[in-house]
Amino acid sequence: MFVLPEKTTGPERPLLETMLDRNRLALVETARGLSEADARRRLVPSVTTPIGLVKHAAVAERRWFQRLVLGLDEAECDGHATPGDAGFAVSDDETLADVIAEYERTSTRSREIAARFELDDTWTHPVVGEVSLRFVYLFLIEEFARHAGHGDILREQLTAR
Repeated sequence: MFVLPEKTTGPERPLLETMLDRNRLALVETARGLSEADARRRLVPSVTTPIGLVKHAAVAERRWFQRLVLGLDEAECDGHATPGDAGFAVSDDETLADVIAEYERTSTRSREIAARFELDDTWTHPVVGEVSLRFVYLFLIEEFARHAGHGDILREQLTAR
C-alpha cells in the first residue's frame, strides 16, 4: 500500500519523524487484513513472512531506541531485542493483530524515547561505532521502506492467487 507523505516541508526533525511514521505504517499495511495462514506463509527461501516483517520491525525499534539510545539491557526491554533470524519468529499463539499491536506499542515507546534527545546526540553502536539520533532515524526509514517493499511483493503474491 502506498502511503502519501503528510509533511513535505519544514524543519528537519518533523520531516524525519513523519517519514519514519509513514514507513512504519506502510510496513504494517502490507500485512493488515491478511488471513492468519497467509500472514505466516513462506513464499521465499528465507524466514521472511508478512507477519515476520512486522515482528522484525518491532525488534529493530527496540534494538535502536531501547537498547542503544536508552541504554537498557535486553531483559529491561518490552520484548525481544536481539538481532538475527529470531527477530522474524512469531509464536503460534500470536495473531497478526497481536503482532501489529505489539509493533505499534513499540513504535510509540520509540517516539517517547527519541523525544528526550536531540538529532545530534550520539551513542556508540557495538558494530558501526558512533551514531547520532539523526542516523538512527535515517537508518530505520531506509530499513522499514525496504521491508515495506518486501511486504508489498509478498502481499501481491498472496492476493494474486
